Amino acid sequence: MLIFLAIKKNMEPTLLLPIGFGAILMNFPNAGIAEPLHTLYNAGIANELFPLLLFIGIGAMIDFGPLLSNPKLMIFGAAAQFGIFFTLCMASMFFPKVKDFASIAIIGEAFL
Repeated sequence: MLIFLAIKKNMEPTLLLPIGFGAILMNFPNAGIAEPLHTLYNAGIANELFPLLLFIGIGAMIDFGPLLSNPKLMIFGAAAQFGIFFTLCMASMFFPKVKDFASIAIIGEAFL
């Protein structure tokens, strides 16, 4: 289903296609694919290297055409940054640990 959505419907193919192939490969019995994937997991996911590279790559593919044609859209970006800062300040008053209120700020900015 993920591969179908990536190829036919063109829905986030850079994310769905590798996830779909990985799901198929992991479900082959006795294929011996689990050990190399476990090594990849330890090399890139356990130390958070692959998620960082993935989101840097997705960020590099952003199309700035709509923003350049309508600069008023920067207000939405500024509002999101303000939402993060405001939620961070509010959550820091109620939660003692930095990790707690920082994660709340990242989630909370989506609602502002």
